[in-house]
Amino acid sequence: MKTPTFQAKIALKAIEVYQAARAGRPSPCRFHPSCSTYAAQAISVHGAARGSWLGIRRIVRCQPFAAHGYDPVPAPTLRSSNHS
Repeated sequence: MKTPTFQAKIALKAIEVYQAARAGRPSPCRFHPSCSTYAAQAISVHGAARGSWLGIRRIVRCQPFAAHGYDPVPAPTLRSSNHS
């Protein structure tokens, strides 16, 4: 896991605030982990830019006629680990 950049810290804090606001409500997410948890993990692993992109892609896939189930954050590749 990378040391978070300033941008990553801001994104992670925004996700944390969102999760706190949704606490106690059932998750409408079709995937595990939830979309917000997935986005936080993606930002932690891949950095702010790529992690946010992965989170956005995940949210777009979260719709009634899409797939569902376990969807982990992809492992960092050489390409994503070189661009921090």
